[in-house]
Amino acid sequence: MPSFDKLASKYKSLRLNSTAESLTDIVRMAESNELSYIQFADILVTHELSSRDEKRILQNMKRAAFPILKHLEEFDYHFQTTVTKKQISRLLDFTFIDNRENIIFIGTPGVGKTHLAIGIGIKTVEAGYKVMFTTAMALIETLELAELKGELKKKINAILKFDVIIIDELGYLPMNRKGMFNLFQLINALYEYRSVILTTNKNFTSWGDFFFDDNVAVPVVDRLIHHSHIFMLGGDSYRLKQKISA
Repeated sequence: MPSFDKLASKYKSLRLNSTAESLTDIVRMAESNELSYIQFADILVTHELSSRDEKRILQNMKRAAFPILKHLEEFDYHFQTTVTKKQISRLLDFTFIDNRENIIFIGTPGVGKTHLAIGIGIKTVEAGYKVMFTTAMALIETLELAELKGELKKKINAILKFDVIIIDELGYLPMNRKGMFNLFQLINALYEYRSVILTTNKNFTSWGDFFFDDNVAVPVVDRLIHHSHIFMLGGDSYRLKQKISA
């Protein structure tokens, strides 16, 4: 009869590492519960699949590059009353991803736009999707650098590998002409192919202020708001409220 070490080695050779590591405990549990062969086989494969799912989620959380973890469970709907928990919860069936729809949060600084975007992003990763988080300015700089290297198309294709792209803080700072057109190329590539979660402090009618060109602003707005869920967040800054309370 082979030893546990030899069996574990065989499982590792098949890249069933989690099963190999837990083999002793699984076998002893099966014996103590007098499980049938098919029950034992099911436990082995379920354990391995579960472990792989957990590892994939951890990897995708790292790749998402969230600047901070903001969970939806922590969001204060009593303070931010212009959006309801039911409205956000409806998005968590993730049909917006399958239908290539966008989510847009509009409001002044500190009203919870980024919290909601990251919170939905975390739930999306946990559901098995791939998410990318970036600020608008960081994205523009990345695209501009890629364009200077002659690799803009390559960079856009790399971004398209994510299911959801979160673009935070669009409109806080103006863009140069090259940045405008690079961003337009990305939005055009994402249109009806991938979902975007966008936060901005500007209403759509004011997008010409930071694009400097309505000929670019209008088609970008058109592509983003088509098939989108738009939330207008009002009220005072939550961060300011916390600062005053302290």
